[in-house]
Amino acid sequence: MQNHAIKISDCSLRDGNHAIKHQLTIDQISAYCEKADQAGLDIIEVGHGYGIGASSSAFGIAKVDDKTMLSIAREKCKNAQLGIHFVPGVGKHSELDMAIDMGVDVFRIASHCTESNITYKSINYLKEQHKNVFGVLIMSHMADATRLLEEASGMKAAGADGIILMDSAGYSTPDMVGEKVSTLVNSLGITIGYHAHNNLGLAVANSIEAAKSGATVIDATIKGFGAGSGNTQLEAVVAVFERFGYKMNVKFKDLINLSLYAENNITSRTPDIKAINIMTGMHGLFTGYGTYIQKISSDFDIDIFELCERLAARKLVASQEDIIIEEATKLSKKQLT
Repeated sequence: MQNHAIKISDCSLRDGNHAIKHQLTIDQISAYCEKADQAGLDIIEVGHGYGIGASSSAFGIAKVDDKTMLSIAREKCKNAQLGIHFVPGVGKHSELDMAIDMGVDVFRIASHCTESNITYKSINYLKEQHKNVFGVLIMSHMADATRLLEEASGMKAAGADGIILMDSAGYSTPDMVGEKVSTLVNSLGITIGYHAHNNLGLAVANSIEAAKSGATVIDATIKGFGAGSGNTQLEAVVAVFERFGYKMNVKFKDLINLSLYAENNITSRTPDIKAINIMTGMHGLFTGYGTYIQKISSDFDIDIFELCERLAARKLVASQEDIIIEEATKLSKKQLT
């Protein structure tokens, strides 16, 4: 399915916010949006790393509030669509109304990959407002293709214009991606997209496989800027798509100035794949847990690899930090006996 058109959704100002603990500034957001818009990116996603409405003591306090972020981004996005990420229960319904008022174009409503029913109300509401809505299935490695199709079908029935599979743990391999994406593409008849993390060094390869399997929206971030080991690197994946002959609005040469700006003004470090990122990736753990798992294993003086094994056996997902403490306590007591 080469040579079909690919839309690039730039998540640098959302997923990238994780990498600096949600401390993007007004000036950074403004300058990046302006340059990304000029470069020809299709969608520019903005917000707290965990989505609109997530700024809190539980998820981290953002330096800039949602309304201000969206106001700045809306002003600078002359050609690109402005997008947000929203998780029901993390954000409130009122945040969706605010985003509508601020002129957001693309609403991505997310849930754990087996809990899509929590998104139906929000998706249906937004479609009643005639908005472009994507259902997002987080931690998609934790369900097989059949189950993902079932969950995605529910989102489509609620009104979703498309589905994004999100490999939040960086666990997937190209064969897994191909099977899951092609199942949705061949069965649903709506837009399918893919969002990769780079824990095992496969983010670009997985994104290319998703496109080969029929995905028409690919998420990426500048310099791979994102949680843990980062996301699909925008510059690299666009360059490979060009070589393969996919049609895109953005060209690699148009990203050079954007990349240099980010390197000098936003990304505090180039994402790299640390041992903890590989551990969370191979065990299918939410990539954002890496730093916390490191701290807990150090505090309890326990083996970090064994802790990851135990957490994987518990099928740990996001917002279950208490289980990390629970398993660390058990492992510490085991080591004392």
